[in-house]
Amino acid sequence: MKIGVRELADIAGVNAGTVNRYETEKGGLQAETRDKLQAALEARGVTFLADDGEGAGVRLRRS
Repeated sequence: MKIGVRELADIAGVNAGTVNRYETEKGGLQAETRDKLQAALEARGVTFLADDGEGAGVRLRRS
């Protein structure tokens, strides 16, 4: 899946600067912003995996 910061931000309805700051570990996310980003990624095939004792993760749906 190829998606840039601006495209993800647009799809999620959030500010691209917010996504960039989070990616570069210069800022955190509000719960509402996190939920919007997660929903946008899930709509494009990303599955968020709960911590199973070995850590949380993500999986990309097969095309």
